[in-house]
Order: sequence, then C-alpha cells, then structure tokens
Amino acid sequence: MIENHNETIDEFLTRRAFDVEEAVRKAAAQEIMPRWRRLAEHEVDRKTGPHDLVTDADRKAELYLTEALAALLPGSVVVGEEAVHADPRSYEAIREEAPVWIVDPVDGTRQFVRGDTGFCTLVALALRGVVYASWTYAPVDDRLATAVRGHGAHLDGERLRAGSPEPGRDLRVATSHPDFTTDEQKLALLSLRTDGVAPRPCGSAGLEYLAVAQGASDATAFSWEAAWDHAAGQLLVEEAGGTHLTRAGKPFDIRGGNTLPFTAARDTATAHRVVELLSNPA
Repeated sequence: MIENHNETIDEFLTRRAFDVEEAVRKAAAQEIMPRWRRLAEHEVDRKTGPHDLVTDADRKAELYLTEALAALLPGSVVVGEEAVHADPRSYEAIREEAPVWIVDPVDGTRQFVRGDTGFCTLVALALRGVVYASWTYAPVDDRLATAVRGHGAHLDGERLRAGSPEPGRDLRVATSHPDFTTDEQKLALLSLRTDGVAPRPCGSAGLEYLAVAQGASDATAFSWEAAWDHAAGQLLVEEAGGTHLTRAGKPFDIRGGNTLPFTAARDTATAHRVVELLSNPA
C-alpha cells in the first residue's frame, strides 16, 4: 500500500501506470462508446436539473473503473461522481488517509447525450489532498493526456507545454455554465466581459483543462468544486507549466473550502489577471 512518501507513489506509477491507462481505455470501449449515439430514453436520467444528466454509460463505466482501480492499488478507495450522488458521505474519502482514485466516468454528459464528441473520462490519483497522477481520455478521437507530479504532462506521448498568451490578443477564457453558479458567482463571472478578455461557456471541464495545457485556451473560470471535474485537469495544467488560483489567492484544494469562482491558466500572470477580475465585479 502507498505510504507517506513520494518515492513510493512514484514506484507504484512506474509499475502500474500503463495498467491504469488500460483500465480507462477498456471502460470507455466496453461501457461508453457502445452507447454513444445509441442511448435509449430510459438510459438517461436527470440529477439536480435539466443540464445535470446521468446515463447508463456513466454508471457502468464508473462501476468498471471502481473495481479495476481498487484492484490495482490495494488499500485505495474510489470517489466517483455517480457513487457520491447516491451517497454524498462517500466524498469524505478525499479528506482521509487512504490513497484515493477520483473518477468522472463521462465528463461532458450533456455533450455525450446529444451525440457530440466533446466528452472524456477523467481519473486522478491523490493522497491527502495532493494529486499525483491523472488520466484524461477522449475516446472518440482516442486521445489520452497524462500527468505525473514532477514528471510533466503528455498527450499521446508528446510533452505538453502551456506557454503564455500572445501579447495583445484577448484572453480566451472558458466559464461555468449558468446552471452551476449562484447569483454572486454569476456577477463575478460577468466581470470577465471586459476589454482584453473573450469569455465563452465551457464544455467538458476535462477537455477545457486539456485545452489550457495545450495552449489552445488561456484560462478557465469555474464556480463549482467537485473534485472529479478538476483533479485530473489541474495536474495536467500544472505539469504543462500553468497554474490554478482561487479568489483567495491560493491554489485550488480538491478537499474543498475554496473561494469561488477560481481559475486555471497557462501562466501565473494570466491566473492573477483572471482572479483580479473575478474579485472585483462591476
């Protein structure tokens, strides 16, 4: 079992990272892609609202990953989006002592239900609030982005480098869907509608983080804390040279208690610019 040492985590990842990748790919191949563009009406349910959906693909892929990941790392626990919806108390495992797999089986369920391509599977491995490794898999295009703390971020084996925005160009910022924001958060996000910033509604959080890590987008501005949406992508951005920052001026904490909205950005200057705007709504 993983103990308190980074070296032990590194050893596990050296031995089993490929097995995690295979589990993610198999979950998508067996449980997600056969249902893409083939969902029956009874296979789609609402959770908290019309844009918060769950499908049989979400449920079955999460069950597959829960079994596979726990078997790879004895003593670990799995925190998955659908299991937490069924039992909110299970989210507490993120704050406890055991290594935790954080799983979003279909990130971008709205897009999946519509038959769009913009969804992915997210897996992160964390210990005591620190994310050590992540996997972001876009099954339609068979793209896999991985990150290991201290060892960089990669997309299909190629190193990712976020870089910095081009001087003089508007910052491209993906922002939270209105359904997932409070009135106060909406006001903060509206502050991004200003000169030098080009905000747009976000799609799959995982793919938005990948876009930042690639330098295809400059920043995100998200208003919810669910670790399964953020853990994998934030490590990807960090290891590509970017950063994440809350309105309190602190890095985002997957265990919660963050001042929202927060940002993840290609570089520190961009993160501070976005946070400055979010903290001073007009």
